[in-house]
Amino acid sequence: MLSVFEGKKVLQLDKNGYYGSETASLNLSSLYQKFVDASAEDPPAEFFAKMGGQNRDYNVDLIPKFIMADGQLVKTLISAGVADYLDFKVVDGCFVYKKGKGVYKMPATATEAATTSLMGFFQKRHFKSFLNWVFAYEQTKCGDFDATKKTMAQLYSKFSLDKNTQDFVGHAMALYTDDSYIDQPAAATVERIKLYGYSMQRYGKSPFIYPVWGIGGMPEGFSRKCAINGGTFILKQNIDEILFDNSGRAVGVRCGSKAAKAPVIIGEPSYFPKDKLVPTGKVARSVCVLDHTVPGLGSDILSAQIIVPGAQVGRTNDMYVSVMSAAHKVVAKGHLLAIASTQVEGSSKSALAELEPAIALLGGCKARFDSVVDTYVPKASGADDGCYISESYDATSHFESTMNDVANLYERITGTPLAEAMAADEKK
Repeated sequence: MLSVFEGKKVLQLDKNGYYGSETASLNLSSLYQKFVDASAEDPPAEFFAKMGGQNRDYNVDLIPKFIMADGQLVKTLISAGVADYLDFKVVDGCFVYKKGKGVYKMPATATEAATTSLMGFFQKRHFKSFLNWVFAYEQTKCGDFDATKKTMAQLYSKFSLDKNTQDFVGHAMALYTDDSYIDQPAAATVERIKLYGYSMQRYGKSPFIYPVWGIGGMPEGFSRKCAINGGTFILKQNIDEILFDNSGRAVGVRCGSKAAKAPVIIGEPSYFPKDKLVPTGKVARSVCVLDHTVPGLGSDILSAQIIVPGAQVGRTNDMYVSVMSAAHKVVAKGHLLAIASTQVEGSSKSALAELEPAIALLGGCKARFDSVVDTYVPKASGADDGCYISESYDATSHFESTMNDVANLYERITGTPLAEAMAADEKK
């Protein structure tokens, strides 16, 4: 984006042998090396047999995140010209888990609200009225409820939405990760729900789309665009040291006996010294290969987002399940790829056990690959030391929080809001 919107010359170094770092899409050989045996040049034949395919059949996303069809990422991909390198397919459906009942399709329109079995008779009526009000709301014509001044708790109370319905709205539609939003002004949540609804209207099945061949195609697309604008991308290049001047400001990087100078250094947390990071916890993820459809979704649902609100399973943090099929070119035919994730609340030893309520929804796994990773945020903005650090990827199964971080990072580096930079570029 810096090369497209700002005309910067960018040198991009990646210690991995594939595009995307933590969000890479791996074939079976790379998947085996990452989770089973890092020293293996090739997996044994039995591994390919178990997975039911070859390298060409798999593009397994380490951190799959769905894309809101009318969201900021789509606009950025189009504005930067990266969408030209990508194909997308709509996700078949969005579902939410209700304690003791199972998985239900998340209603997103007034019509769906009136027919859903997720809620009781009276809650259906309240929820339908709530959605009609939300989609008609304008801050300039707010009537008796000013969402910029009144809280989301007050808005829920206005429409008599019970705790379960609040969970579904706040976590499966507004896509919040906890309940802190309830005591904040309602305007931001109203806009999030409207974005969900408008994205739903784009394709009808769900508000989300997903790249064919996996999200690893996006960093590859950005690298192509960067190269067109004079940038350079180097894979399998370790960074041994970030170089600083006497004032403590970053001036470049050292790779073995070679060095490259740059006025700013941008990267994810693993490339920077720990004293520039603030730990935020751990995220547990399980990559699961299935040879059957997910129980409760319907035999025609081959891709889906399932959100398990924390309150529905006695947790603080939500759980997320992303399901993709061979239609997205990420898994062999006759199989599904499901990735479950959550923010760890207990000790590292019990981290994977915390995922069990989500894993149980899958009805068994043909193969499973687990990871628990530390997460960080930058200690400083980067203005003083020239180190502009992104946040670690969170447990969510969508790009909304990541795009907020990208936009924040862009503005910290350039001083210009990303939306303004895109608008200015379109006028050229």
